[in-house]
Amino acid sequence: MNLAQILSDSASREPEQIAIKLDDFELNYALLDQAAMRVASLLRSRGVEPGDRVALMVPNVPQFAAIYYGILRIGAVVIPMNVLNKRREVEFFLKDSGAKLVFVWQDFCSEAEPAAAEVGSECITVDLQQFTQMLFGQEPLTELVERDPSDTAVMLYTSGTTGTPKGAELSHTNLLENCSACVGLFEMGEGTVVLGALPLFHAFGQTCGLNTSVLAGGMLTLIPRFDPSKALEIIQRDKVTVFEGVPTMYGAMLHAPDRAHYDASSLQVCASGGAAMPVELMRAFEAAFECKILEGYGLSETSPVASFNHPDRERKPGSIGTPIRGVEMRIVDESDNELAAGDIGEIVIRGDNVMNGYWGRPEATAAAIRDGWFHSGDLGRTDEDGYFFIVDRKKDMIIRNGFNVYPREIEEVLYGHPAIREAAVVGIPHDEFGEEIGAAVSLKEGVDATPEDLREFVKEQVAAYKYPRKIWIVDELPKGPTGKILKREIVRPTAD
Repeated sequence: MNLAQILSDSASREPEQIAIKLDDFELNYALLDQAAMRVASLLRSRGVEPGDRVALMVPNVPQFAAIYYGILRIGAVVIPMNVLNKRREVEFFLKDSGAKLVFVWQDFCSEAEPAAAEVGSECITVDLQQFTQMLFGQEPLTELVERDPSDTAVMLYTSGTTGTPKGAELSHTNLLENCSACVGLFEMGEGTVVLGALPLFHAFGQTCGLNTSVLAGGMLTLIPRFDPSKALEIIQRDKVTVFEGVPTMYGAMLHAPDRAHYDASSLQVCASGGAAMPVELMRAFEAAFECKILEGYGLSETSPVASFNHPDRERKPGSIGTPIRGVEMRIVDESDNELAAGDIGEIVIRGDNVMNGYWGRPEATAAAIRDGWFHSGDLGRTDEDGYFFIVDRKKDMIIRNGFNVYPREIEEVLYGHPAIREAAVVGIPHDEFGEEIGAAVSLKEGVDATPEDLREFVKEQVAAYKYPRKIWIVDELPKGPTGKILKREIVRPTAD
């Protein structure tokens, strides 16, 4: 098998159907498939063989899709990289993966080219004209290299929040089964229009956006860089039916000053992942846009989707739903014993979505996958109906004076305040209590609140040891490439 087959199949069924759109530029399935064949031919001419690693440092533009499927087509392994990586980071990824070659978008060559030269990887610049001419100089490689289903197709580097980034090896089966499950989950077909607002180099955007759209024969309409007004404009212009985003994207669209100017009635499915969706934000967005949000959960190591609220079942706000097809999940204690409903423990996952392992790191792989179960590092619980709920990241839990405090619980309370736009609860080192509770918040435009107001608001609703003693107001919370709030980058005041 080969994951690139999904593109060839859609091109055979509906060659004239638009596959990828970026504003006025449109690429149908036949042309996208031809472009992927020419990329494969280019790679073969550069000595790339099945199993070789090829890096891809390209933003949300149609060329990403052509190169991605071209790499897969020749049997090589795709290494997607954040386009904002600096030279040191690019050098690490290329060296660690042993990438033979890297495709780099023209705007990011100053960081990538010296890094590639340092490690001996060939660097190919991707632009609008010369790259296209280079491809037209290649004869399309009609052969699609067969791979074993368990062979690695894509290697996604984890964010490295707990140390050096690790390459999660995702197989052809992992990715095909995951995007196939998503087609059913999001009720997608050839008339589906997906908003490509999530970065394609990220697991969520790649599987749920690109691969799922291509498998269904739908259209992916791209935004190179997320902007809430631009997203609303594209939803209206292209009659987008599926929107996939992280909670901060939903918040930005909800609070966009010009929101009322756009018609978003075409939306049929909204999917949220990447971080916990505050219940108050979900309710406000659904009321404003007259649609339902399905919240799900997953990690790079699980291709990424592990669970979701399903469209044909009861939807529980605040829950990440139940495991998708082909996946099992449990809540376990420190000794890997399964816990009863309501008890808090670590979420572990087993199924055809779990990675082969971490590239070149057998010890890390053995620590993460035990007895076939991938240990997520996320704390959760189940209810009596088998629905899963995220409590928090293990590493984000705050221990204040011996009591466990889960930041997400306090964040949910903060989001209930009418002035709060975004909130992140973090631990602050404290000489007496070990850690103190802190909260960084940003306010809605035109609404005022003091830290004292917010502290009293939370204090009235939670136990005395849980409310944030320190609250500080910021213009914007730091975010990663998908819009996920990065707690590790929040500047914390000292605890008094």
